[in-house]
Amino acid sequence: MTERSHSPLPNIPQSPYPKVVIIGAGFAGLKLARNLNKKKLQVVLLDKNNYHQFQPLFYQVATAGLEPSAISFPLRKIFHHSKNVIFRMAEVESVDTAQKRLFTDSGFLDYDYLVLAMGADTNYFGAKNIEFFASPMKTVSEALYIRNKIISNYEQAINIEKQENRRALMNVVIVGGGPTGVELAGAMAELRNNVLPKDYPELSFKNMKVVLIEAGPSLLASMSDEAKEHALEYLKKLGVEVKLETKVQDYDGQQVFLENGNKIETQTLLWAAGIKPNRINGLQDELFAKNGRILVDKFNQVRGLEGVYALGDICLMEIDDYPKGHPQVAQVALQQASALAKNLVKYEEGKEGEPFKYKDLGSMATVGRKLAVVDLPFIKFQGLFAWLTWLFVHLMAILGVKNKLLIFLDWSWNYLSFDPSLRLLIKPKYVRASERRELIEEK
Repeated sequence: MTERSHSPLPNIPQSPYPKVVIIGAGFAGLKLARNLNKKKLQVVLLDKNNYHQFQPLFYQVATAGLEPSAISFPLRKIFHHSKNVIFRMAEVESVDTAQKRLFTDSGFLDYDYLVLAMGADTNYFGAKNIEFFASPMKTVSEALYIRNKIISNYEQAINIEKQENRRALMNVVIVGGGPTGVELAGAMAELRNNVLPKDYPELSFKNMKVVLIEAGPSLLASMSDEAKEHALEYLKKLGVEVKLETKVQDYDGQQVFLENGNKIETQTLLWAAGIKPNRINGLQDELFAKNGRILVDKFNQVRGLEGVYALGDICLMEIDDYPKGHPQVAQVALQQASALAKNLVKYEEGKEGEPFKYKDLGSMATVGRKLAVVDLPFIKFQGLFAWLTWLFVHLMAILGVKNKLLIFLDWSWNYLSFDPSLRLLIKPKYVRASERRELIEEK
């Protein structure tokens, strides 16, 4: 622990109310904090970023469809008028559940209730080379990095004379056939088919491969057979090479090595194959399942730890309907947060809480313009209407009127022109302190 973590987190106002500390401002953490606004609880929300990021649309940032600011929202703005919710940007180091004390890089914080909502990170399944060379997409920064990488590759390719020497720069390989992989593959194929040839007329995009690799027997494993079949059909129509029951063995930054012995040349391997829960130091090993998720009871309380709760991707609630835990999707996180908010208020009123019950609202994925698949509990449909449904649902889920308007205008323009205008290569310049001094002295 750092020296600062042995001092209290400064500038936390005194409150007569019990203190709820929430780690993580993703779907679960932010929903819980908003639902506890104006309740008789002091809420301290911690996150390593000072903004909430809307993960379902990361792929649109990566493929130049949306600006990063359109899917990010400043956390402090959300709680401008709140008297009981406090936000602090800090990185959590560990927890001492016996003392009910949380240690961060900016100081420690005592709590009455602790809520773990740190979400999940990319899972490389132990493949070190893939982890080093591949590009994940779990944050806005990573999505922006992918956008820069793709555009940079084509700027380099246009300066290479021989066609065979351009392949690794032009090909894009995506690993993982879930919603993220399918949506990313569809968006990349549409860029290849309709946009990039206008930007780079000197390059032959017939030679550019967009490859989607899935280890399982089908795409969108959690969705209906109709959705799986239509998604595969849509991707093939867009010219995506879909390789099912295929595993990636290794990657050296230039070639993807498959378990069947085949190779694919690419400098762009986008990894969307799995997630692993983020962990916190201080919890005993027996509190974690084999897959790294934290074991919780039917009230989302960490087993055997009074006052400590876990929500969303990081928790595993073993019940009859979901013996392996609930799916790691946003709806579960949001519903768990809503249920816990009600229970925390009940606990303070001396009442018993209610066990969490998940209501499956359905799932959806977009494959391209006018192409999507939607599975609702009462109906399944695909095509244009599914695409419009997907647009509406995601637009309504975005925080802030301004963000909704920006995204609606971007989507409308992209639909009418089929030419997103965000293909800017903006790379931050890092200047060492010594070089900075030299520049100042020169001036």
